[in-house]
Amino acid sequence: MKFYCHPRCSTCKKAEKWLKEEGVAYESISLLEETPTKAEWVQILSQTDRTLKSYFNTSGNVYRENNLKDKLPKMTVEEAADWLSSNGMVVKRPFAIEGNVHTSGFKADVYAQVWGKGD
Repeated sequence: MKFYCHPRCSTCKKAEKWLKEEGVAYESISLLEETPTKAEWVQILSQTDRTLKSYFNTSGNVYRENNLKDKLPKMTVEEAADWLSSNGMVVKRPFAIEGNVHTSGFKADVYAQVWGKGD
C-alpha cells in the first residue's frame, strides 16, 4: 500500500499508528514531495462513487486561497486531477491506495474495514 501523508499531520500520525499496530505493510510517501500523478488521479476519480470534494483537504490554506470551494462543484475529473497532482497540500490526508482500493482521511472503523486483515 502507498500511504501518502504529511509528516506533521496529527491525523496521518494516528493512521500510521493504526497501520503499525495492525501489522499492515505500507510505503510512507510525503505529500510535500510526491502525490499520485494526474493520470492516476483521473483513474481514481473516474472509478469512484465518491464526490470529488471528498479527496480535497477542504480545511487547508491552498483550498481556501484558491477559492476551490466555489470552483469544485463545476470541476471536471481532469481539472480535479490537475489540482490533486500539482500540490499535495490539496489532497485530503492521509491518502492510502493499493490497486483499485483507496481511502482518504482517517477513521479507525473505515481502516479496519478496508485495510484490516480480518483476523
